[in-house]
Amino acid sequence: MLVRTPAARTAAGLAAATVAALLLAGCGQDDDPSVATPSTVPTSAAPSSATPTAPTPTATGTSSASASTTAVDQQITVTIAKKRVDPPTGRVTVSKGQSVRITVTSDVSDELHVHGYDLGARLPAGTPGSVEFRADKTGLFEVETHESELVLFQLIVR
Repeated sequence: MLVRTPAARTAAGLAAATVAALLLAGCGQDDDPSVATPSTVPTSAAPSSATPTAPTPTATGTSSASASTTAVDQQITVTIAKKRVDPPTGRVTVSKGQSVRITVTSDVSDELHVHGYDLGARLPAGTPGSVEFRADKTGLFEVETHESELVLFQLIVR
């Protein structure tokens, strides 16, 4: 017979509440107005005036200075092929206030979604889709695809 102490019941209840909250949060609808077309910057994103940082590989993405017209502080690039995420799913940490660009290329049509920021981009098969935003909310945010339901990485903003 399993007997739980009051502390164990509290921890179990907290874990159950956390899982329930995550399940209830869910994803937005595919017709979400914040979903941008590939390489389109949402209107809420402001161009960065910060100097880009030197390239620094991370466990789940690459931070680099971008050669595009808009400077970003953190560039995160992900490729999906045969339902495999490259680089493998993990965490990427950015500082609050940084300009972030997430670029995803998938071998099948899908939709990119950044939880907490409610941003997204369509991902036509083989064509990179990007979202760019200012990381102005602290916390842990899941970045995923809608159709294939793949978690690409968790974004930590500190």
